[in-house]
Amino acid sequence: MEINRVIKKPLLSEKSFQDAASGKFSFVVDLKANKKEIGKAVGKNFKVDVLSVATRISKGKRVKLRGRNQERKGSKVKIATVRLGKDQKIQIFEGG
Repeated sequence: MEINRVIKKPLLSEKSFQDAASGKFSFVVDLKANKKEIGKAVGKNFKVDVLSVATRISKGKRVKLRGRNQERKGSKVKIATVRLGKDQKIQIFEGG
């Protein structure tokens, strides 16, 4: 998989800003990406040393269809939490 297609967006939430203080950063990634590809992509894009990568897949939420009395299932999302080397940070997570 191409490195520029692995990371979709950073996961910006209260919990992710708290984890960023301890050196853990979360990203929404492609469902087909594996841990090695995620680590390489984060290291190359943000110029940091990646120590470990943890991934999880969250189920899609139910979505109501507008104008109809129906629901459909939302899509799955893969979230990767990356632990960086000592004293390394990613600029995006500093504004929390």
